[in-house]
Amino acid sequence: MRKFGRPGGWQQADVPEASDAAEWFGGRLPDEWFSGAATVEVDREEIVVIGELPTSDDAGTAAMEGRIARFREMTRQDRMQIADEAEARYGRKVAWGVTVDGETTLFTHLAVPVMTRLRQPERKVLDTLVDAGVARSRADALSWAVKLVGEHTQDWLGELRDAMTKVDDLRKKGPSAM
Repeated sequence: MRKFGRPGGWQQADVPEASDAAEWFGGRLPDEWFSGAATVEVDREEIVVIGELPTSDDAGTAAMEGRIARFREMTRQDRMQIADEAEARYGRKVAWGVTVDGETTLFTHLAVPVMTRLRQPERKVLDTLVDAGVARSRADALSWAVKLVGEHTQDWLGELRDAMTKVDDLRKKGPSAM
């Protein structure tokens, strides 16, 4: 499980700890749903659970879409019950997804509004993306830019998250007496 964002701050004042979410889901999910363990990602607002469906000989796109639709429908009630339990435990919404042959499909998941203040040079970048038809609005342009940065800097972001985790661990240890 990878935890994003910094701990603490007013944003997380009443959000329960979720460091054991991957372990909890691992024990709670039926073994026959996925090939192997599900991936569990946690942030301040949401827990996303993605499992790999067993591979099949039917390689067509329509067959893959049918398998995903069948899984989604057949597991809906159980997924809703598990999500309710997890939401009560972790204080976050739960979203689901599946991976089939390397392609991930997310079911209903959150799109959380994020407020930011931008100076004119940054607004001009967003407006250029809108004017060029890359995005429909400044919000879409900002979302597009964040996705692009994320795709091209995954290694660096991973190292940064690992470093933040180490700092947080050291902070927790702290001096025993002051």
